[in-house]
Amino acid sequence: MLSLRSTREPHAQRAACFILAMLACLAFARGALAQEAPDALVKRVSQDVIATIKSDPAIQAGNEARIREVIETKLLGNFDFERMTALALGKNFRSATPEQQKRLTDEFRTLLVRTYSGALNQYRNETIDFKPLRMNPGDTDVTVRTVVVRASGAPIQIDYSMEKKGDAWKSYDVVVGGVSLVTNYRDEFNAQVQKGGIDGLIKTLADRNRGVAAK
Repeated sequence: MLSLRSTREPHAQRAACFILAMLACLAFARGALAQEAPDALVKRVSQDVIATIKSDPAIQAGNEARIREVIETKLLGNFDFERMTALALGKNFRSATPEQQKRLTDEFRTLLVRTYSGALNQYRNETIDFKPLRMNPGDTDVTVRTVVVRASGAPIQIDYSMEKKGDAWKSYDVVVGGVSLVTNYRDEFNAQVQKGGIDGLIKTLADRNRGVAAK
C-alpha cells in the first residue's frame, strides 16, 4: 500500500496483490448480466481482462496511459468509492462536511488509480483458484474468496467484500492475506487529520496526486 510519507516494501507488495484483486474481481458487466451471481461475474470477467492484458501490445510495453485507460473503463465503475473512503477514514469521514466527503472520495479514487496502474506491469501469468461461494438467497453482502497461484512463491489468498446495490454488485474492500487494503490506509489518514484536519488530508492527497501525474 502506498504511504503518504514513503513507499515501503510491504506496501509495494500489497499494491501488486491489489491489481490482481482488481483483475480477478472488479470488471463486472452491466445491464442484464448484473443478475449473475458475484462469483460467476468474477470468474467470467477476470478471464476477459487477463486476456486483454496478455494481448495488448501497449500494456505489454508498459504504456501507463493505456494501463490507466483499461482500469478506468473496465474496473472503476464497479467500486463503491464512497464506502471505500468511509472505511479508510473511519469516524473522520462521518465528521467531514458533504463537500469534504466528496473531495476526499475523488482524491482517494485518483490515488488508487495512479498507485495501482503501475502494478499492472507486475502481472506474470498467475492463475486464480476460485473458491465456492457461500451465499444465501437474498444476500446483498457477500465475500468472494480466491487464491492467486504464482509460478514462484506461496499462493496468495484474496477475499473480495461485495455489496449488491440495486441490480449491480460493487466491491468496497479487498483483503489480501488477511489485510484489508482499504482500512490499511486508516492509520496514515487519521494521523494526517490529527495534524492538519480534514482539509489538510485533502491537500496532502491532492498534492500527491498532482505530483504523480506530473511524473
